[in-house]
Amino acid sequence: MFPAQTERHGSIVVATGGTSDLGVAEEAALTAEALGNQVTRLYDVGVAGLHRLLHNLEPLMTARAVVAVAGMEGALASVIGGLVDCPVIAVPTSIGYGSNFSGLSALLSMLNSCASGVSVVNIDNGFGAGYLASMINHMGGDKQ
Repeated sequence: MFPAQTERHGSIVVATGGTSDLGVAEEAALTAEALGNQVTRLYDVGVAGLHRLLHNLEPLMTARAVVAVAGMEGALASVIGGLVDCPVIAVPTSIGYGSNFSGLSALLSMLNSCASGVSVVNIDNGFGAGYLASMINHMGGDKQ
């Protein structure tokens, strides 16, 4: 059963490490929007340019859930998880080069995150991440 589409409790942030992660991120963002959520997109804010993420702290700090989409080493989820006090849904992507192994390296890095509140969905599962973020956002209680 889908969460109520008319209620808007808070916001969801969808962030990507790089521009190559946009396809999976858009799947998550559009899924969350279709389920009645306000979504803020922060694209190309990965650890290689950490200043871009830090320039966007306000939407991160007020989000009810964050979807962190990243390939390569998948470090974005850990960085965001260390900054925010809401659930972070990590989505490894199969995009990458070098020893990416079709997303396996990002998946393992995200599974080994030591940041509290980070959970991981399967490689390229933007739909699952957007759906879970929507469920979290529609739960009771307001973001203080």
